[in-house]
Amino acid sequence: MKSIHQGWLNGFIGVLIFAGSMPATRLAVQGFSPEFLTGIRAVIAASIAIMLLLILRQQRPSAAQLKSLAIVSIGVVAGFPFFTALALQTLSAAHSLIFIALLPLSTAFFAVLRAKELPQTAFWIYAGLGSSAVMFFMLYQSGLHGISIGDAYMIAAVLLCGLGYAEGGMLSRSLGGWQVICWALVMALPLMLLISWIYIPQDFSRIPRTAYLGLAYVSLFSMLIGFFFWYKGLALGGIAKIGQIQLVQPFIGLMLCAIILNEHITLLMIAVSAAVVACVVMAKKYA
Repeated sequence: MKSIHQGWLNGFIGVLIFAGSMPATRLAVQGFSPEFLTGIRAVIAASIAIMLLLILRQQRPSAAQLKSLAIVSIGVVAGFPFFTALALQTLSAAHSLIFIALLPLSTAFFAVLRAKELPQTAFWIYAGLGSSAVMFFMLYQSGLHGISIGDAYMIAAVLLCGLGYAEGGMLSRSLGGWQVICWALVMALPLMLLISWIYIPQDFSRIPRTAYLGLAYVSLFSMLIGFFFWYKGLALGGIAKIGQIQLVQPFIGLMLCAIILNEHITLLMIAVSAAVVACVVMAKKYA
């Protein structure tokens, strides 16, 4: 029971950190291209990861673990950052959070495929209800509209992120939570260096200070520190179960949008937040 409680605590800390990713990315793409942002945030995080791995003398992953690390790299080092950066060129941070609400189901789906976890039927019912509540709220706030290219990018981002979360959570059980993201960053480093070089901005002096602040956050917290807690939580508490904590991430993100981007918080948000938390609690019971 202690490990499960630790899993929930670590998972929640990870979600708190990840909740700032969309507002921070929105700020960053106002000065950097999606390609450069994807590359440089990984390069910065990988530089710190290499130092940690060397200082703490971590053993190199096995051949089987390298295959899983490649999937993690594709999902959370390259795929999710790239597609969210593309989406946030045209979507507001608040609108992008519509799709982040689908991350728990995406993570649970890939947990079934990759980690062979088998939650009870009631789990899927409550997880679906929680996700539906979030989706209803987000669509109500933004207004119903057709699928735009930004929406398509966010769908791709959520699918790749769910895959990376599930694979990383499974691998964390044998390799360790922080080690997974560090080795995944190292694996992706050559490609990310190349992308950063190709898409480097012509004039850094024209880039607003807020874009640098956004880059700093997604590089240090979204790309590295958040995963230390998140993958440890998934490993300790179960991928599908801990993944449901993500249901509260859109609301934490919207509060940050209110502070950083002057978004308005409504009473409906508070009401739906309470409903979502209830669904998380019930999903936890049956996972």
